[in-house]
Amino acid sequence: MRTLGLAARTSLISGRREALRRKLEGIVEPAARFVWEVGSGHGHFLTAYATAHPDEPCIGIDIASERIARAERKRERAQLKNLHFLQADAQDFLAAIPEQARIATIFILFPDPWPKRRHHKNRLIKAGFLDAAAAKSAKGAGLYFRTDHGPYFIEATATIRAHPEWVVQDSEILPFEEPTVFQKRANRYFTLVATRR
Repeated sequence: MRTLGLAARTSLISGRREALRRKLEGIVEPAARFVWEVGSGHGHFLTAYATAHPDEPCIGIDIASERIARAERKRERAQLKNLHFLQADAQDFLAAIPEQARIATIFILFPDPWPKRRHHKNRLIKAGFLDAAAAKSAKGAGLYFRTDHGPYFIEATATIRAHPEWVVQDSEILPFEEPTVFQKRANRYFTLVATRR
């Protein structure tokens, strides 16, 4: 397979982000605060959250179109006007958020731990992601991370603790509980709660 040159890759990313920006302009009010789930899968958690919090705009993203299609069907059946699912990469989504809009809450529940060492570079919780998320989050915004993979939890906790824009809290309680498919399968899991400075 041929790899794209730098200019072609930059153009592709720019076009993808512009298309996403246009979609978000139709969903997010200019100065809105919204709930964001990264890796929403089939939409179980965020659909339940949006049902329980009808006044909070909620957006879930996933990179797999099949998952987004299933999540959208859940949203349509529940007739939730405050809920949206988009096929998007986390970095693209953060780059496309309307300038004055801010994330009020971030849920990252059972992301792919990329357990093999050579794949650790693909893990979501990295300094660059935390930088971009902080820049688009309201002060005091909550970041809720949960995984059943102990080594990833240790790495993610250290990364978040070391970041100047996020403060790890003593609490391990999510503001809303709806077990995901992965949580139901897990023998145990680990939860981290942080807030934006």
